[in-house]
Amino acid sequence: MEKILFNVNGMSCEHCVRSITKAVSALSGIGGVSVSLDAKTVEVEYDPAKSSPDQIKSEIEDQGYDVV
Repeated sequence: MEKILFNVNGMSCEHCVRSITKAVSALSGIGGVSVSLDAKTVEVEYDPAKSSPDQIKSEIEDQGYDVV
């Protein structure tokens, strides 16, 4: 498993946290998702054989947030 940290704009509440966590967790090979509203970050533990950073980024953006 590897970890990656994304800086994400547009998160403002617990609904945002749940939305991102649920969407990213549904991807194949995800071991864990940690969303910080204060730091505006999403940390993801993933299996690089099953998911890629681009797939994870795309899933976050599909939820309506900006990955910077």
